[in-house]
Amino acid sequence: MSKFAIMADAACDLSEELRKQYDVEVIAAHLTLPDGREISAMPEWEHFTREEFYSALKRNPEGFTTAPPNISEFADAFERHVSQGHELLCITLSEGISGTYNFALAAKKNVLEKYPHARIEVVDSRRFGPAIGLMVVRAALMRDQGKSIDEVTAYLEENKNCFRQAGWLDDLSFVAKKGRITHSKAFLGALAGVKPIGEFDYNGLTTVIGKVKGAKTAYSVLLKYIEKTIVDPSEQIIFIAQTNRLEQAKAYKAMIEEKFKPKAVLINDVYCVCGVNVGPGLMAAYYVGKPISSDLEEERRIIDTALSEGTER
Repeated sequence: MSKFAIMADAACDLSEELRKQYDVEVIAAHLTLPDGREISAMPEWEHFTREEFYSALKRNPEGFTTAPPNISEFADAFERHVSQGHELLCITLSEGISGTYNFALAAKKNVLEKYPHARIEVVDSRRFGPAIGLMVVRAALMRDQGKSIDEVTAYLEENKNCFRQAGWLDDLSFVAKKGRITHSKAFLGALAGVKPIGEFDYNGLTTVIGKVKGAKTAYSVLLKYIEKTIVDPSEQIIFIAQTNRLEQAKAYKAMIEEKFKPKAVLINDVYCVCGVNVGPGLMAAYYVGKPISSDLEEERRIIDTALSEGTER
């Protein structure tokens, strides 16, 4: 069986280097700038440096907006592959956040009308940003191991709720404004030194499961959280995402490498498409773990226990 193609939208935050390394394709999204210009947005710093973008976003958070690839853009990308007889797996931003998944499904329908025997699988990641990127990398590694498109698609559908986030957001106002978190939690980001700890819910929205005072305590709590939720850490590639928090990400990487000894820990930028909705304060690890509980009560319990253990000492 021929090697199938793997594709994602630009919300996956996979850099050009990683796209080449794992032989995956990314479809550009759309970014509207404060001056009204619309540009094509990929996971790369083509129009800004990281620092320039996040400084501009902090000054004018309402001035940037994003839109996913449209149906025609998805269809064109799909057709490039199926016209050559390739099977195709596309992994998209969560339907709970964006219309991206439904655009991809509509494009699949259109392409199959022209190529009725083509094979196109579209998976709703139920995640955003580097968590999607990690799913794409996991799919590529399984493909390299000889797994079929059926096997990889089944794995993603069955395990998407195992792709976890363990980190903090310094300022929750951005995710609150963009609907990535409830407004009632946004006040946490205004408290000096508080690190709101976030985890995904079933729709891929970030939910605050605890609040920690100070970076040192936050790192300790996060490492305990990962320890309680990760599966087979020595077999994993772990991503650390950061939105202009590179030094904190480097420190976190060193701690994770020392404690869990995974195959690799890769620091990833969060590029414009997701950065607009997340803001400049994210520093988080992404990994595969136990399934997330439906109400996040287990996750909150782990954080509370880690905090109480730290207080007792």
